[in-house]
Amino acid sequence: MYVELKNINKSFGTFKASDNVNFGVEKGKLVALLGPSGSGKTTILRMIAGLESPDSGQVIIDGKVVNDLPASKRGIGFVFQNYALFRYITVEENVAFGLKVQKLDKTFIKERVAEMIELVGLKGMEKRYPSQLSGGQRQRVAFARAIAPNPQLLLLDEPFAAIDAKVRLELRTWLRDMIANLGITSIFVTHDQEEAVEVSDQIIVTNHGRVEQAGTPLEIYRNPQTAFTASFFGQAGYLNDYHAFKKFDEIEGADSAFTRPEFVKISKKTEEEKYTVSSDEGIVKDVCFRGTHIELRVLIHNSEVIATRRLDEEAVQIGERVNVLLTKIFVTQGNKVQQLVNHALDENYVFI
Repeated sequence: MYVELKNINKSFGTFKASDNVNFGVEKGKLVALLGPSGSGKTTILRMIAGLESPDSGQVIIDGKVVNDLPASKRGIGFVFQNYALFRYITVEENVAFGLKVQKLDKTFIKERVAEMIELVGLKGMEKRYPSQLSGGQRQRVAFARAIAPNPQLLLLDEPFAAIDAKVRLELRTWLRDMIANLGITSIFVTHDQEEAVEVSDQIIVTNHGRVEQAGTPLEIYRNPQTAFTASFFGQAGYLNDYHAFKKFDEIEGADSAFTRPEFVKISKKTEEEKYTVSSDEGIVKDVCFRGTHIELRVLIHNSEVIATRRLDEEAVQIGERVNVLLTKIFVTQGNKVQQLVNHALDENYVFI
């Protein structure tokens, strides 16, 4: 592992920001620290950077314990959420800042700055000031400044949070491809599940200062190991009484149950469906156009579930009675979670 955290604890007064945190990051990987506000992810990032010190435990980078090593000596590039660009100097001067601090040769600095500006797609904007750039362009400058000194580790704190939705989507792809080409080990903080799934090689899910689960995006999404991880991903529709739904095993001592939109299949009463006899009847409470699909909220057995329909399917109206088939649910016992599959489905059934 290139980066390791071992038994890390950190408190701010009575608030436990990190509670026995342990994980490792392989060299060259892009890893997301994902969790809600207050889950401890930014504190972890700052301890790796050397901007905070753990109360106990070890921060290890490239096989060396760096707890007592100042941030400037750790070989880390840091991209802040609000860009943190110097307002009164140009793009090229911002990118050159770290190189000048290192007192490198002027010719080298000039060549390196030109290389970085071209790399991030801002050639021709060298003489502009941050106020003359868009949010996406400013973030590219921040990225160029962070990697100009050739760090072996790049840390990014919610790098897309201050950028509008369309540009954010573009920058996600750009960042993923850029880091893959450069081969820099990178860790970024986000609370956006979609962002973490799309960009990262690995996700580390945090909650209340603890690591809930670590793995690839697909592993965590498909096989959550804790109740929190299962409910955090997607749009959880909680079921007040899952025993009322057809064809699911009963789990003794269950605390709660919920499902996700992709596990809910809605069909109109006029549509022919293979599993109609295993479906339950629900009433559509809300219909919302989401651009690529229609989102439905359906009341069934005193619970509200979220489902989707394709744009090319016949429209469903508010108040309409529909057939509802749950293909899978999650059942929790404390922080443990089990996945239950509807027994009505044969092994060849595929849901959308």
